[in-house]
Amino acid sequence: MPETQNFTEAQVAEHNSESDCWIIVHGKVYDVTSFLSEHPGGKKVILKAAGTDATKQFDAFHSGAILEQYGPKLVIGTLGQPEASDTDKAAKEEVVDPNDTSAPFGDLIPYSDPSWYQGWESPYYGPSHRALRAKIRAFVDAEITPFCHEWDEAKQVPRQLFVKCAEQNILAAITGAGAEKYSPSATLMGALPIQEMDAFHEFIIGDELSRCGSGGVLWGLCGGLGIGLPPILNFASEVLKSRVLPECLSGRKTICLAITEPYAGSDVANIKCEARETPDGEHYIVNGEKKWITNGVFADYFTVAVRTGGEGMEGISLLLLERGMPGLKTRQMKCSGVWSSGTAYITFEDVKVPKSNLVGQENKGFKCIMYNFNHERLAIVTQATRFSRVCLEDAMTYAHKRRTFGKKLVEHQVIRHKLGNMARKIEATHSWMESILYQATRMSQQEQMLKLGGPIALLKVQSTQVFEYCAREASQIFGGLSYSRGGQGERVERLYRDVRAYAIPGGSEEIMTELGVKQSIKVAQFSGAKL
Repeated sequence: MPETQNFTEAQVAEHNSESDCWIIVHGKVYDVTSFLSEHPGGKKVILKAAGTDATKQFDAFHSGAILEQYGPKLVIGTLGQPEASDTDKAAKEEVVDPNDTSAPFGDLIPYSDPSWYQGWESPYYGPSHRALRAKIRAFVDAEITPFCHEWDEAKQVPRQLFVKCAEQNILAAITGAGAEKYSPSATLMGALPIQEMDAFHEFIIGDELSRCGSGGVLWGLCGGLGIGLPPILNFASEVLKSRVLPECLSGRKTICLAITEPYAGSDVANIKCEARETPDGEHYIVNGEKKWITNGVFADYFTVAVRTGGEGMEGISLLLLERGMPGLKTRQMKCSGVWSSGTAYITFEDVKVPKSNLVGQENKGFKCIMYNFNHERLAIVTQATRFSRVCLEDAMTYAHKRRTFGKKLVEHQVIRHKLGNMARKIEATHSWMESILYQATRMSQQEQMLKLGGPIALLKVQSTQVFEYCAREASQIFGGLSYSRGGQGERVERLYRDVRAYAIPGGSEEIMTELGVKQSIKVAQFSGAKL
């Protein structure tokens, strides 16, 4: 039957048997006959609602993402009068002026979105930011969120997603300034000229992508690219840029950054992986190991920190290695979270690398690594803060429909206190983040590295600790549903597993707290502070 067909409740009621089973959910009619044997809860659960409106039962046990993923295969029509044509709908819908800061956006669940989504005035966002927000949200809702559980369980993100994101220029947007020269098109999401992007446009991209509620999907899509490609963009030869950047920004190939080793994590200056020049001066021979490398399982390119000189930071270089080079091997690591990000253990055994694959100058690689640290950590902050909101949003929604001891969860004071404490921590963190982003729009890259390194380090600590707090409190509100994978507590359960991947990579909380204070003191003393 055509999907646009309309049915009455009486017509649906006629289909109430195991061999002919229809149900109504949120105004749509589904033929679930073929799905009965596949239903995880057993067919009898559905048969009890056969031929009726099962919306209440569905909402009590499932998340909306289930309908988005499986519904299109089962829907056969709608309930009631024929839907208006697209033309009629457009004529009736209110035209929203992007300059109208009072126009609400989203589901308006308290604190599930930043305050400017609810019409609060903000000095940071204009019409182009609002237009981008709407386009990226629609893209994520259609192409990413419904499939996160499936991809997480499969421990990989499909390559087609990279291509879809590349078509919208999302990959270039998260790489950084200058990437537009090598990107597939001149616009972001078909609207904003990519060269007109500022820090807040990039923030909106990262923030809205994070609404999917999966650190694994975010890191699978953006993790390797966002840290592995900027060194190529900013320091590689034009020959290397022209070969690597178009392939990665089009989604045809992927890249990762390989710094961390079994011997050195946050202590980058003490890496041991070595690269020795061949007698003819044309190649390097690389030997060593890298560990916990995001995207390493499926990456085509590897931006690798190697030791070409003496001890410490002055002996480090960056090399671009490529999958297929003899002696380069990767294997999947079994980690507690971010499953679909392709975390890898990498070994290099006498890998021969052309000297033309040197990124930047020999023994000057530490500077190339440090150059992108603020950008990387702000991306982590953006994701962690939105993940905190996801935990709050899902907990708030669940608390309004779950009943215990004769009333909804949200009517219990202890639950409201949990939600309130989550909200105040999120909003404080978000405000600090916006303040730092604004400074980034007013500073050169060198000034940002000097003045913002300390605050960004402390903000990373703040955001990941708030994320951990919100994941725990949301889990308490969901109870057992947050202990099983899939279902209503799907995002909370998954994000709880992802927390450590945000608290440790990019600089552990302990290292970041130390760095934040030391760097801030240095800047203050340079500025004339009486210390």
